Amino acid sequence: MSEKKKVEGDLRLDQVSKTFGDFVAVDDLSLVIPKGSFFALLGPSGCGKTTTLRMMAGLEEPSSGKIFIGDTDITGAKAHERPVNTVFQNYALFPHLTIFENVAFGLRRRGIKDVNDAIEKVLNLVELTHLKNRKPGQLSGGQQQRIALARAIVNRPALLLLDEPLGALDLKLRRQMQIELKWIQTEVGITFVHVTHDQEEALTMADTIAVMNNGRIEQMGSPADLYENPRTVFVANFLGQSNFIDGEVEASDGENLVVSLKGSKIALPKSRNNAKSSSLKLGIRPEKFRLHTADEKLTGNFLKGGVITDISFFGVSTQYLVEMP
Repeated sequence: MSEKKKVEGDLRLDQVSKTFGDFVAVDDLSLVIPKGSFFALLGPSGCGKTTTLRMMAGLEEPSSGKIFIGDTDITGAKAHERPVNTVFQNYALFPHLTIFENVAFGLRRRGIKDVNDAIEKVLNLVELTHLKNRKPGQLSGGQQQRIALARAIVNRPALLLLDEPLGALDLKLRRQMQIELKWIQTEVGITFVHVTHDQEEALTMADTIAVMNNGRIEQMGSPADLYENPRTVFVANFLGQSNFIDGEVEASDGENLVVSLKGSKIALPKSRNNAKSSSLKLGIRPEKFRLHTADEKLTGNFLKGGVITDISFFGVSTQYLVEMP
């Protein structure tokens, strides 16, 4: 692939698979990531998300399938030939170089001599211009992560890959960096692909989330759509908490199904039913429940009985553990 040709456009994976011996790490994966979007690959360890990222970066070669940026096939291109940069969890900064020289490294490697304006602009973007003469060891974890990000975007790649970039930060700093990362992505307009096992990171930052499981995409959509309309038990469990109750469809009533649950009958929209038989598993988010005393007169959808066996206070919320008959 010619280095002089500017490659840009949507990132597209067409039937991409990756095997290691008999183990299938990524299985016939096809997706399109729109140019300029913030996309999250979310899933547990071993689901194939990091292998997918490494194939995008050119660090692994697909066993089959094609990878494109716009109309350009980059499947066989080496990592250094691709308009792709990666930010890792461990920052990968050069400890002997100043912050300025760390950020300038990629530009100098491309033979660009006058780097001052570009470096000042990107350091101003991450609000660390005042630290440009320090070494990485003199910076906090959050500051080092912002420098790693600045070094990655100063080259204006078509695609920026983020491999668990916030995993080494404490909870408060991680949440702060989530907001900053999304703001920076919006400012620079570069396509971000964020690989993470952290549901909060994906929900907070991404325009689109793909939930991976066993090398395949289980479900893909906006954060709100995946949270409110998970199509499988795996997705419902991985994006937040859910209570699962076995039920039986007893009748059909217009747009609703009448379902028997724990001795109660409730009406459920047919549009929300993914079950292929009369037996189903109903998932209910904890925040959708309302607790009432046993002597209250209730109408609408409700479950009879239940005994509170534990109460946990989390500051912003209180969790009740209820044992059902």
